[in-house]
Amino acid sequence: MSMTTPIVDFVRSYAQSGTARLHMPGHKGQSLLGFEPLDITEICGADELYAPEGIIAESEANATRLFGTAHSYYSTEGSSQCIRAMLFLALQSAPQNGKRPVLLAARNAHKALLYAAALLDFDICWLWPSAQAEGALCSCPVTAEALTGVLHALAQQGIEPFGVYVTSPDYLGGVQDIPAMAAVCRAQGVPLLVDNAHGAYLRFLPQNCHPIAQGAAMCCDSAHKTLPVVTGGAYLHLAHDAPVQDEAAVRGALALFGSTSPSYLILQSLDACNAVLAGDYPRRLAQCCAALEGLRSSLNKAAAARQCPLPLAVAGAQQEPMKLTLDAAALGCTGTALAESLRRAQMECEYADPRYVVLMFTPENPPQDYTRLQTALEQLLAAVPAGLPRPENRAGEFAALQQQAVQRCTIRQAVLGAQVRIPVHKALGRVCAMPTVSCPPAIPVAVSGEEITPAAIALMQRYGIEELSVLR
Repeated sequence: MSMTTPIVDFVRSYAQSGTARLHMPGHKGQSLLGFEPLDITEICGADELYAPEGIIAESEANATRLFGTAHSYYSTEGSSQCIRAMLFLALQSAPQNGKRPVLLAARNAHKALLYAAALLDFDICWLWPSAQAEGALCSCPVTAEALTGVLHALAQQGIEPFGVYVTSPDYLGGVQDIPAMAAVCRAQGVPLLVDNAHGAYLRFLPQNCHPIAQGAAMCCDSAHKTLPVVTGGAYLHLAHDAPVQDEAAVRGALALFGSTSPSYLILQSLDACNAVLAGDYPRRLAQCCAALEGLRSSLNKAAAARQCPLPLAVAGAQQEPMKLTLDAAALGCTGTALAESLRRAQMECEYADPRYVVLMFTPENPPQDYTRLQTALEQLLAAVPAGLPRPENRAGEFAALQQQAVQRCTIRQAVLGAQVRIPVHKALGRVCAMPTVSCPPAIPVAVSGEEITPAAIALMQRYGIEELSVLR
């Protein structure tokens, strides 16, 4: 598929024109870091992100064709901007029944969801993993049956959620059964909204696994997480059955939460990415995924030969193919310790917690990255002592968190209220204010407005959270 790059072409032409830059930005195209000649603002011919009629409109049309959506919109402020816009649009189309709006959401949501709830003033009813699910802060597998049950229970209470919101893929690479969930949502007349920040590439696998293709009404993609795009580049995708289709309304929603000074460096990156995706990217992606599958298999065979208590590489049908998630318990250590070992071998991981390490590959990784990683892990496996015990199943921690969770005020009241930071061990009984989490993974243990419980304190301490914000 041939693909134009109108934004890139315009900016390069302008940079080479010798035109006097009597406009923003203040560097005037003079190089300090090297990118400045390509850094412009919304001058004549450059179009306008939130009211495009020229090169941006053409570039977004290219992205829309590539992703097979009703419309794909650009964001220069990451998926966070898209999440807020998506929820705003879902709210706009929800029935106005005089009750407080409620969103049904999986508990492993990024804190951007809480910020959106604070800004838009809606409540959240949480979907929790099953009581038997292996505990991990980043994971919250939800079955279609469980979703159906919660929707029916809410209906009996007279509650109609304005959307169902899930994170898929999650930070550990787990994916939800989007087709099954979409079927449930369609039957119940509620839109399925997906935080697909980690899954922009899913559209370009041999089998299209993108949420829009699988039935989601709307989703966000962080292009910069998995595609060759500058940090901050993202998409808001609408399906043909999305509750809002009016382009002006969608642009208005994005503008509501976006800067009036969008980065043209990021826009050029999104534009250039279209040409990459239309080229041999699917072939290179398939090669990358095959290489990672081979690495998982090799590592797990080596772990089995060393009689490790668990596979080293997390694998299975419910895992996305382009993350390599390592279970440090297989080596008898913590995820943070494993990450430090890899760092000493000149490899920087994406994320580490008390048990897992997440490594993110793309087709842009050179072959030596795979070799270096395999060599380092095989050396660690060779040193694993015999007879390591299986790790303790910590599902009970999350079951306790659910059982003890009590919402004391709205998310908006908590986030915008007077706050004080205190040590976690002194927070029992206080009300969580601003979500206190690191990024990554930016997934709150306690939600804004919830009472801090013994289970919440135990989990915070396990994940190294020492202080949090509470209401005064």
